[in-house]
Amino acid sequence: MIFVTGGAGFIGSNFVHYLTEKTEEEILVIDKMTYAANLVNLYPLRFNFDNVIGKYEKHTLKTIDLSNYDDVKNLFNEYKPSAVFHFAAESHVDNSIKDVTPFLYTNVVGTTNLLRCAVDYDLQMFHHISTDEVYGSLGYGDPSFTEDTNYDPQNPYSASKAASDHFVMAFHNTYGLPVKITNCSNNYGPRQNVEKLIPKTITNILRGNKIPVYGKGENIRDWIYVEDHCEAIYEVFNRGRVGEKYNIGGECEVKNIDLVKTLLNLLSASEDLIEYVQDRPGHDLRYSIDNAKIQSELGWSPKYSLESGLEKTIKWYRNDRF
Repeated sequence: MIFVTGGAGFIGSNFVHYLTEKTEEEILVIDKMTYAANLVNLYPLRFNFDNVIGKYEKHTLKTIDLSNYDDVKNLFNEYKPSAVFHFAAESHVDNSIKDVTPFLYTNVVGTTNLLRCAVDYDLQMFHHISTDEVYGSLGYGDPSFTEDTNYDPQNPYSASKAASDHFVMAFHNTYGLPVKITNCSNNYGPRQNVEKLIPKTITNILRGNKIPVYGKGENIRDWIYVEDHCEAIYEVFNRGRVGEKYNIGGECEVKNIDLVKTLLNLLSASEDLIEYVQDRPGHDLRYSIDNAKIQSELGWSPKYSLESGLEKTIKWYRNDRF
């Protein structure tokens, strides 16, 4: 049995779809089912849901809050996992600025509860999915983030993820728990909540609504298509070294304003839809991932260019979403 936490969310659900093509093992999706999760994300896979008659021969979904230790422990006792892929997290920076509490409970307490149970159960592997935001912000000419870059989180969300990373490594160093950490750049693709930049821009264009852009749109992000990210996670899980971190980037650095203009062009829409709004507090200037380690050790590199990934994403939001 493999646990996938946050498996009804954006990256987690995409990984569940990917994993079902790669393994015959049963999968238990664990999700709190907040606003960012959606059972539709798991379609057309069939699950044994809580309180629903009928069972698919492999997969189950349980709705629990990871910050409740007893509930987590009960799942470990009942399903006896061989591995955990830990995607579950509160992830929207704007929300963390408004109220940090859910980020502490889910990202820090939830992660440590999983780690405690993993140690007690003698788990074979704990794979923690994290973010490049734990490294802080780069200037325009600064070298890219490597696995040796010091942590310097600049907002409550990234601080909570940095804390969870440290707890993962602490449990490895203290208890010998086999762990791996991957720190990824900004993901995009099917099933992403519309609060995020790319799906928000696409849906606003399709509806003819204004597109809010923070500041002057000069902030730079490295974007990775979610399918590339899922493949990289799977490669690290199978062939990466235990106790190591691997950065996963899309090699697609672009200014936010240029990204918005690219989407407008792909959808044949006018730049008049752009609306510049007040910048958010603590808005990191630039993220940039150095893929050298995962490329040299595992031979992985992203397959999708930014334009090809955006075209597939647009198609999903336009035609395949429902």
